[in-house]
Amino acid sequence: MVMEEEPPPPPQPRPSGRKPLTRLNEFVAKSRVGKRFKLAERNSNFTTELRAGTATFLTMAYILAVNASILTDSGGPCSVSDCVPLCSDSTIPLANCTGSNLRIIQPTDSCKFDPVNPGYATCLDRVRKDLIVATVASSLIGCLIMGIFANLPLALAPGMGTNAYFAYTVVGFHGSGNVSYEAALAAVFIEGLIFLLISAIGLRAKLAKLVPKPVRISSSAGIGLFLAFIGLQSNQGIGLVGYSSSTLVTLGGCPASSRVSLAPVLTSPNGTVTLLEGGTVSGSLLCLHNRMESPTLWLGVVGFVIIAYCLAKNIKGAMIYGIVFVTAVSWFRNTSVTAFPDTDSGNTAYQYFKKVVDVHTIQSTAGALSFKYIGKGFFWEALVTFLYVDILDTTGTLYSMARFAGFSDENGDFEGQYFAFMSDATSIVVGSLLGTSPVTAFIESSTGIREGGRTGLTAITAAGYFFLAFFFTPLLASIPAWAVGPPLILVGVLMMRSMVEIDWDDMRQAIPAFVTLILTPLTYSIAYGLIGGIGTFVILHLWDWGLALFVKFGFVRGNYGGGVNGALDHPRQDTKALEV
Repeated sequence: MVMEEEPPPPPQPRPSGRKPLTRLNEFVAKSRVGKRFKLAERNSNFTTELRAGTATFLTMAYILAVNASILTDSGGPCSVSDCVPLCSDSTIPLANCTGSNLRIIQPTDSCKFDPVNPGYATCLDRVRKDLIVATVASSLIGCLIMGIFANLPLALAPGMGTNAYFAYTVVGFHGSGNVSYEAALAAVFIEGLIFLLISAIGLRAKLAKLVPKPVRISSSAGIGLFLAFIGLQSNQGIGLVGYSSSTLVTLGGCPASSRVSLAPVLTSPNGTVTLLEGGTVSGSLLCLHNRMESPTLWLGVVGFVIIAYCLAKNIKGAMIYGIVFVTAVSWFRNTSVTAFPDTDSGNTAYQYFKKVVDVHTIQSTAGALSFKYIGKGFFWEALVTFLYVDILDTTGTLYSMARFAGFSDENGDFEGQYFAFMSDATSIVVGSLLGTSPVTAFIESSTGIREGGRTGLTAITAAGYFFLAFFFTPLLASIPAWAVGPPLILVGVLMMRSMVEIDWDDMRQAIPAFVTLILTPLTYSIAYGLIGGIGTFVILHLWDWGLALFVKFGFVRGNYGGGVNGALDHPRQDTKALEV
């Protein structure tokens, strides 16, 4: 009897038939790395995390040039000792400065301001390179700590707003403020240690919630206006706004050859003009003529349009595209918009730019802390402001990003919260030791989350890109101010979105919010904006709080709602004297 053969089983798909990326994702998910970062649990995969980290880096890479440029305006550790003697006739070299009509001019405090002494300018150039490396290193370390220990898709870097407060308010332009660069770093260092302590014991979130709600919301928008104002000026921006002796600010946009500096001077009876004691020389901020005729202004406007269009179309890396376009055009020599003019400093900058790849080592900013101002009030004012902004900004960013990624529970808490708090606090301490302003979680991390990033591999990928940036310091150091201005302005736009949360019909919220919003850019200080907003909030609620005390101790019966200007509403049951 012949038995019929059974048909062979259908061929099973071979593993090699699957896409390579699918096989890679499955392999990583099952590996120790995948289990450590919980790829399967968080419904993500290896290639998605890589893509998300790339998107995050592209949207925040502008910080490498912008942060270094802003902090360099503080002068860093440069001082009068870096200035060199000059001949009274600037066209004659010092070695040939002889004769009855010539004399050697020894450097004074004015050497740090326009016209900047060549020795001081050389020091600033060196500091800018140091600060690029410091920004790269602090961002790299912050991202690694956040990715490895907190396992969250959040990238860190020196924060916008606090860097401007550090440079222009605390240290002042070229060291014209009350606190030296070294002492300001010490304030950041101590603030980072305090921040680390309150994060470790769980006080951080509670402290953030003590700040009045309208002030808390409007402070980020006020910082955005502060950054936009900087981006509109000539030092770190496109130069659209200039000085006016009658209206304080006005339309600028004139070429560098048409701008002059200002200084408070004293003219003696014999006609000698000297700088007023305690006065400083400004940057080139007064336009004499040729308004709106600066070629670099219009190139910056083109960069603004490119970034704005990309943001409107939700194109990832919008900031980078605008910066790269403006910078690339500015790198051509012998043009009206060149970043390398035909001067000694321009030639030196061009020679360094041509290296393209160079591993620059920090020479002057690392470990530059000084504690000699620790007993001064302005030192602690700066420290408290840094601490306050970090508590609000960083904590708020972490909570909002966790909520955006779907990690938050009904109480707002999220997995990895403790290590996330510890990560950014540790990064602040590390950043201060390298010479940069406070490091914070970046809101641009939302782009990576939108790309599907759900684990710390996203942050580690961003750290990998920051590592590559170590080798391209010559290119990053050659990005001009008019390429930095457009992203500053548009970061201000992005930071304004929080103002929709203010109840503008309630004057007890609207007025403190507006005071915070307007004082921050116009006083060039985050601290003054916060003080004004909190002070206004307290004044508007004093009547309510007083009535609440009278009710509590039985002097007055009932429950009163606080009206504006001290007017009383009808008694009601749902009124809160203070809402934060």
